[in-house]
Amino acid sequence: MASDNNPQDELAGTEQPFVQHLMELRDRLVKAAIAVGVALAVLAIFPGPAALYDILAAPLVASLPAGGKLIATSVISPFLVPLKIMLMTAFLLALPVVLWQVWAFVAPGLYSHEKKLVLPLVISSTLLFFIGVAFCYFFVFGQVFKFIQSFAPKSISATPDIESYLDFVLSMFLAFGLAFEVPIVVIVLARMGLVSIEKLKGFRSYFIVVAFVAAAIVTPPDVVSQLALAIPMCILYEIGIWAAQIFIKHTQAPPEEAPTPGS
Repeated sequence: MASDNNPQDELAGTEQPFVQHLMELRDRLVKAAIAVGVALAVLAIFPGPAALYDILAAPLVASLPAGGKLIATSVISPFLVPLKIMLMTAFLLALPVVLWQVWAFVAPGLYSHEKKLVLPLVISSTLLFFIGVAFCYFFVFGQVFKFIQSFAPKSISATPDIESYLDFVLSMFLAFGLAFEVPIVVIVLARMGLVSIEKLKGFRSYFIVVAFVAAAIVTPPDVVSQLALAIPMCILYEIGIWAAQIFIKHTQAPPEEAPTPGS
């Protein structure tokens, strides 16, 4: 009966499921890549990479003097920069499909109460990120660029470089997108029991200082963008405390699903 202790026999029962998980992961990644590819193909046809950059540059161009334009200081910038924007936009458009594939891969291994915990967080964090980016584009950019141009001497002709502008836009989008995730961070910390609701409420005054310091670091040195980032963060912190109390109440594990000690 030596075969009973054969390592190959011990692995025989786990090898196939592991291979199946790898195959499923491959299929999910392929579907996510196809979604990004389809979005990329659609954007390449309409509106096109050049038009996408024009849309992205519209808030800055609107604040420039009459006839003002952006410039390209590199030979290949007029090709690479619109292409980067198209790739970024395609990924954002396909993000719901990508996240759905991630969710479909991990969901079968979760308890029902864990599904109630993860899925709302995935959806809400995605929406909040998009809201943060939209808030930055439609409100913050216009105010910031007008404020900056109002300080420009008349002897200076403002002709920003397209690559520098892209870097600035991406950093601002990331800053505002992540800043709008504050409620999710608060909910997760409270739900995991790392911080109590009472401590979160007590930390309120300190968070206001943290928000303004963070805004001063990640935004340009102008009061408009700093206030536009810090004030929403403070409001979202309060929303996070309120949402955490409701979220904890509705995502507790029922007794029959709670893992037993030592299992």
